[in-house]
Amino acid sequence: MKKFILLLAISIWILPATLHAQCDTIASLCVKNLTAKYISDGQQYRALLLSKEVAEFNATFYGGTTYRLAACSGLKDGSLEFRVFDKQRNLLFTNIEHKNAPYWDFKFESTMDCIIEAQLIDPNVKSGCAVLLISFKK
Repeated sequence: MKKFILLLAISIWILPATLHAQCDTIASLCVKNLTAKYISDGQQYRALLLSKEVAEFNATFYGGTTYRLAACSGLKDGSLEFRVFDKQRNLLFTNIEHKNAPYWDFKFESTMDCIIEAQLIDPNVKSGCAVLLISFKK
């Protein structure tokens, strides 16, 4: 019983560090989609997803500003589906309609609060870290 408790304690301590490191790696790969033309908003939106789970993030985009939203999971582009909705849940964009593009450049005429959803694409992947990066054009 003591061995079980010890293994459980070690797992609880090591697992979060491993998952954090996985997300760090994905975030560093995702940054390549933010070219020199864009400035990061300074945040990394992260979620650990299990198969078929959907992560939800909220963001405010200011009118007249050009943005780039980059979304990554795994070690290659195109492994994460992302969708952008307005607050009434009207779909504004999905990368599925654009060959799983890893980023989207957009500009709203007026300030808009949005909901961004992210979901793993590959049904064979049981879990993964989803990373969203938001940047604005210089």
